[in-house]
Amino acid sequence: MNNKSVPLRVADLKQYLYCPRKVYFTYVMPIEKKPTFKMNYGKIMEEKIDRLELRRTFKRYRLLQGKRCFHVAVKSESLSLSGQIDLLITVHDHIYPVEFKFVRGFPYKSHLYQLAGYALILEDIYGAEVNRGFLYFIPDEKIFAIKISKELKASCLKVLEEIRDMILTQRMPYPINRNRCLECECQNFCRDIW
Repeated sequence: MNNKSVPLRVADLKQYLYCPRKVYFTYVMPIEKKPTFKMNYGKIMEEKIDRLELRRTFKRYRLLQGKRCFHVAVKSESLSLSGQIDLLITVHDHIYPVEFKFVRGFPYKSHLYQLAGYALILEDIYGAEVNRGFLYFIPDEKIFAIKISKELKASCLKVLEEIRDMILTQRMPYPINRNRCLECECQNFCRDIW
């Protein structure tokens, strides 16, 4: 079995970089995960943002115009990768993925890799380079323009390989930061094997 035979979701990138055990508990040792308060509240706020976005201009994205499509399901057979983009903005021959996040502060590495994963899929589907995306931080209503470089895309592909290798070998990874366990939907299962 080769690595490409393991289909992944773009969200797996974000989860793996948060803590690799989250992906382990999804694919290798599946458990019933209970959504956290933050996850549930983020979904509610995302619906509110969807409605507001329809009335707004593209000025916040530093674009003059564009077309919005919400919750776009995308899939690349060649990458064996799929996901759902919160918002896809198209301007002529340019495509910009936008991810809504219920966080404050500045973008995390996991957010950048998630955007890069969507960029890779969009490039495969449309055959056009995607070199920029946006992160919309809901609590502060802040939008970050993110450059999606060739290096970031290459690193993203490397992480996808690591994830697939972990799944195929069924190797239990170490948690990255035990402080994150307090807000994790896997904590009851993960703590049993520390």
